[in-house]
Amino acid sequence: MKILLLADVECKALWDYYRKEEVEGVDLILSCGDLNAEYLSFIATMTSLPVLYVHGNHDTKYSLRAPEGCTCIDDTVYRFRGLRILGLGGSMRYKNDDWQYTEEQMRSRIRKMWYPLWREKGFDILLTHAPAKGIHDGTDLPHRGFEVFKKLMDKYNPGYFIHGHVHMNYGRDHVREDIYKSTRVINAFERYIIEIPD
Repeated sequence: MKILLLADVECKALWDYYRKEEVEGVDLILSCGDLNAEYLSFIATMTSLPVLYVHGNHDTKYSLRAPEGCTCIDDTVYRFRGLRILGLGGSMRYKNDDWQYTEEQMRSRIRKMWYPLWREKGFDILLTHAPAKGIHDGTDLPHRGFEVFKKLMDKYNPGYFIHGHVHMNYGRDHVREDIYKSTRVINAFERYIIEIPD
């Protein structure tokens, strides 16, 4: 299965200068947040592919107009062709705004997910906006990751942890991919494609 990952910055080849070659062979699109709603709607329309998303910390405007033709998977375990995807949008709280959480608030969200996680026997992909603490995150509060995401990976051992929020062009020594135990960690900044065995 070929999956297109999106986050934080709109890709010109998928919007301003749309090229269908950019999505050739893609089965699913996952957005990690902080993208223009019209951008996601455009991609859903032009590709006719399922577009699943979680909210970024700048996506409060989605409450006025959500991406059309797309599916929000925040606080759910979504199944796509047998693949279980857990969605947890938002970032570390650095001001009083929607889609920002303290560590304890994020823990509380996850505790409320106990039944879907039990029913689905875990998940294969953890899709978030923020990174995990100590993995791809920053030292400043707005870009600090959540410790509880590591605990989720420790407990459920997913194949993939996909996040956004930390831009690759911030000037830090950011890496696109990493490994945490047996989980492949990917920063979806702008656009990235992964292939998962069926």
